[in-house]
Amino acid sequence: MLLSIKNISKRYKNGIDALNDVSLDVEKGEFISIIGPSGSGKSTLLRSINKMIDVTSGSIYFENHDITNMKKKEIKNIRREMGMIFQNYNLVERLTAIENVLHGQLGYKSTFSSIFGIYTKKEKKEAFNLLEKVNMTKYAYQKCSELSGGQKQRIGIARAIMQNPKLLLCDEPIASLDPKSSENIMDYLKKIVTEMKITCIINLHQVDIAKKYSTRIIALNKGKKVFDGKVENLTDKIIEDVYKNEENE
Repeated sequence: MLLSIKNISKRYKNGIDALNDVSLDVEKGEFISIIGPSGSGKSTLLRSINKMIDVTSGSIYFENHDITNMKKKEIKNIRREMGMIFQNYNLVERLTAIENVLHGQLGYKSTFSSIFGIYTKKEKKEAFNLLEKVNMTKYAYQKCSELSGGQKQRIGIARAIMQNPKLLLCDEPIASLDPKSSENIMDYLKKIVTEMKITCIINLHQVDIAKKYSTRIIALNKGKKVFDGKVENLTDKIIEDVYKNEENE
């Protein structure tokens, strides 16, 4: 078992329950989509897994290690194993594509090497290989501020994979993209994680895309898990129930 989430809840200071007694187990190699209306807890769940958010109660186990109350140094080591792809790309816009991809190695570098951007020949070669996988080698030395949204997200994928993660967390990675760019990003993502045997959990608003690419779908509504199963078991009636009380965040 790669990841095991046991009865986690998250209550914010304003009294909102973002997660309510959520449990799930994730096996190695799964490609899981989490769907649900805005405010259902999708992002909170994802950010709880890599400790960007602390849960109010419950436990999270990664490779049988309880990460719920880990200290900062231990969390840093765990985060090396978890790549993250963000909706807003989270790139350093003034840096080039290749420099941003190399940032995927920062968790393994000394403070000195991090500050001065010192990377080995092997790391640079790997970064170029990853750019090739997302068809971005010709933009390697272009500043990310000059790239389109779809191109930026391909750099985001390469940077996350540069960590050599066992688990990839994707928080609405296609929410800001047009349909064609969204499909391209999902194709690259699915191909790379399948080839490299990386487990992937992705938050999506688009149910049709979740059904096309996933091996398993989890649905949240008002912080509760309301569906967890194979794509073929996600009926139109279930989808309707998941989204019938959609609220804005």
